[in-house]
Amino acid sequence: MSSFGAEIVWTRSESEIFTDRRYSRGHVWRFDGGVEVPASSSPHIVPLPYSVEDNVDPEEAFVAALSSCHMLFFLHFASDSGVVVNSYSDQATGEMATIDGKTMITKVTLKPNVTYGGNPPDAGLESDLHHRAHEACFLANSVKTEITVEPV
Repeated sequence: MSSFGAEIVWTRSESEIFTDRRYSRGHVWRFDGGVEVPASSSPHIVPLPYSVEDNVDPEEAFVAALSSCHMLFFLHFASDSGVVVNSYSDQATGEMATIDGKTMITKVTLKPNVTYGGNPPDAGLESDLHHRAHEACFLANSVKTEITVEPV
C-alpha cells in the first residue's frame, strides 16, 4: 500500500512566553514537491491575534480534502463514462458539534457545480457518478463524518 506524509513546522517567537497560552498558532505545512501552505488554528477556536486568519486551518483543510477526493473520483468516472467535464467547482462546508464531550466535524456537505462539454449526462447518470465517487473516495471511507453530496 501507499504511504503519505507532510512536514508540519511551528517555532515559538523569542518574545512569546508560551506557558501563558499567548503564542502564535501560525505554522507551515510542507509537502513533497516543495509546496508550503501557511496554516494556523481557526480564529473560531483560538482568538486573534494568536490565530492567523489568512492561513488554512485544519478544519478547512479537512473539508477541502474530502471535496478534492470526491471531485477527482467524479472526474475519473465521468471520463470512463464518456462524459466530458469542462469545469467542476464546489462550495463545500463542514459543521462542527460536540457529541459525548468530544468536539468533531459531524457533517460535511459537498455542493458540486459541474459544467459539461457536448451533451451533459442525464440526472440519473450524474447522480450515479457522484454516488460512485463518494463510494470510492479514500478519505470518505476513512472518517465517520456524515458526508452528503448536493449537486448544484
